[in-house]
Amino acid sequence: MKLRSFSLFFLCVLCASVVNAFSLDREAFTFTSYDLNVRVESKQQRLGIRGKITLRNDSVTPQKIAVLQISSSLDWRSIKAGDQPLPFVAQPYTSDIDHTGALSEAIVTLPEAVAPKGSVELEIAYEGVIVLDATRLTRLGTPEDVAHASDWDQINTTFTAIRGAGNVAWYPIATDAVDLSEANSLFDVLGRLKARESASKMHFHIEETGEGEPPQIFISGAMCMVTMFEQMGLQHSVTTDCEPMPLGPIVPVLVIASYAVMERPDITVRYLHGHDAAATAYADAAEQAAPFVMEWFGALRKKAQTTDLADPNASPIENGALLLTPLASVDPKLAGLMATHQLAHAAFSSPRPWINEGLPHFAQALYVEQQKGRQAALDYMGLHRSAFSAADKEKQTAPRSEDEVDRSLINTYDEALYRSKAMCVWWMLREMVGDDALKKAIKSYRLEQDNGASYMPRLIQAQTQKDLEWFFDDWVYRDRGLPDFKVESAFPRKTMTDEYLVTVTVANLGRAGAEVPVTVKFAGGEITKRLEVRGNSKGVIRVEISKPPKEIVVNDGSVPESDTTNNTLKIEGDAAK
Repeated sequence: MKLRSFSLFFLCVLCASVVNAFSLDREAFTFTSYDLNVRVESKQQRLGIRGKITLRNDSVTPQKIAVLQISSSLDWRSIKAGDQPLPFVAQPYTSDIDHTGALSEAIVTLPEAVAPKGSVELEIAYEGVIVLDATRLTRLGTPEDVAHASDWDQINTTFTAIRGAGNVAWYPIATDAVDLSEANSLFDVLGRLKARESASKMHFHIEETGEGEPPQIFISGAMCMVTMFEQMGLQHSVTTDCEPMPLGPIVPVLVIASYAVMERPDITVRYLHGHDAAATAYADAAEQAAPFVMEWFGALRKKAQTTDLADPNASPIENGALLLTPLASVDPKLAGLMATHQLAHAAFSSPRPWINEGLPHFAQALYVEQQKGRQAALDYMGLHRSAFSAADKEKQTAPRSEDEVDRSLINTYDEALYRSKAMCVWWMLREMVGDDALKKAIKSYRLEQDNGASYMPRLIQAQTQKDLEWFFDDWVYRDRGLPDFKVESAFPRKTMTDEYLVTVTVANLGRAGAEVPVTVKFAGGEITKRLEVRGNSKGVIRVEISKPPKEIVVNDGSVPESDTTNNTLKIEGDAAK
């Protein structure tokens, strides 16, 4: 009778949980601590995890239900609070935050409601397989080979590499659904997850069993210390303790493989058998780029880490100062550019994406300029501009005020904005304040002192006499779209010294202001000056030249624009004399 009563009670709890699932606040809890024992059985492609997680209620109301999500290829075995098993409902949850296109979601009834800012520690157990799976991409029509080049995560007998949330939920998370058919869905959800867990800690104990040569085990580029090793014929077992790591803006990446290691003063390159020459070429490129990076960002705070991928078609992935890439496929002409980005991360870190990712992209543009000249750098940035200028054209002419705030560089989770647009913003700042002033501002940045969105702008403002508040308001604090410059008029006048004074009026039809170059061309030469034109305003500049003007051009590509078809005005006939 007692057993029947308990079963009825348990069923009622589960039914109540299912009902509540329709109104769940999946992002109510933040995972503040992970302490996980990970068992990897390479031959079976299996993963088993036991351990503890700590959840903090970051919602404004007490929470009795917690949501735990893992990849759909994994199964929940148990969830406890202390020694008490907790009732939970396991259900599939469609979400493209995992490469399978779905999650195995546990809806857990906690022993008691957790108050806002309160915490609860849970003991968890789950297991399953992680095989090559690109379902989330192939169901959108992506060709299978292209999909596998992007979603290459798997456990394998010779090479295991598993990226974290956004690719494989191999550790528990809790997020709203991601749909790759919606342009910014992954960026938004993953961005919120990273923001919530920016101060969270992870600690892994990893045991790998397999055949052949015992591998090395890394988490996000840091090698785990071997605590036990056994060799039984062809079989081996390696047990490691990985150094506790903060999450911050990165997600943990687990790599298990047999590597050779190349150590240089500024970079460590781990490469697979037969890739010696490619590893040497990449390390050489990094060493050549290092002095340039340190000139801008200061001494490296940690060594850059490059890890070889087994699949030559695998898409590279960066994770802070860690780069995972198939070294044998790296174009030698691009090695320096890739290394520059890595080294910038090794020298500089910020919790703010527009700074943390924008600056390394800016460093790449500077590197291209150093190697090939200004026009090549502008062309390189032009490749990035298309990523966010297309989105800007889809917006209404006058975006809603909430859009201005949500899409601002200080708030956005859109990679096209906090990487590519931020790169352009840093370039514009450089041209406004000069190299020396911007270098000083960057080098004076202290992560531990960054307690507000205005911290970095204040550092830059301190290095110049210019008023930059309007610029930061248009480009950083808010998203006012892109400027649209038009050469409205040009009036040349011959002077007493037989030279020409050209008065140029430039209109900005957009809502974001900028300091833009204005070039006056004449037979045999040209002169460029800079003009500040605020949003929905006009600016006037006078340029003195030695011969009659032929053409006026506003913007050389250094300022992103919504329309460049009206940037040129030809001066013909009597007006040119």
